[in-house]
Amino acid sequence: MAGEGYPLEQVASWPAADIASAWQRELPGVRTGSIEIITPLWRIAKVLADDRRRTLTELGVDPSTLDLLSVIRRAGPPYELTTREIARRTMVTAGAVSQRVARAEQAGLVERSSSSASRRAVAVRLTEAGHELIEPVVRQLLEHEADLIDSLSEDERATLTGILARLERALVSGGEGFGGQ
Repeated sequence: MAGEGYPLEQVASWPAADIASAWQRELPGVRTGSIEIITPLWRIAKVLADDRRRTLTELGVDPSTLDLLSVIRRAGPPYELTTREIARRTMVTAGAVSQRVARAEQAGLVERSSSSASRRAVAVRLTEAGHELIEPVVRQLLEHEADLIDSLSEDERATLTGILARLERALVSGGEGFGGQ
């Protein structure tokens, strides 16, 4: 996981606390408290993104196809969502959803039809080939990613999950949810 593309050996030589101390020395009075949180998050995000890309390549699926098929599969029977709902759940633009659906439809992984919800809406449903691709990929990916966090205890995972959810809510909502707001 670690070696390719990201020099983890260099991470250890520049702990976030050292970076914060250097900025405190160089720019006294500048708020540096975020460095010890955001720097490790960026580093972890980079490592995880690189690892996921490599893992998906090994599993034979690209990230955007995984995203599309996964969101439809998680919806449950009849494994169908409108393009608008796909965009909302995946946080990508309608144009990106359209491109993803077109590629997946060409590959026989999904099929489009008129939605029963609205005449103007387009429904996207997983095909048998879509199920056959996504289910083993998700199983293998989740097993692999579970291994990546094995060094955390159950209590640490629960604590981290809560903290990250709170931070995500605050960032997405423009800062609401912190400091008693």
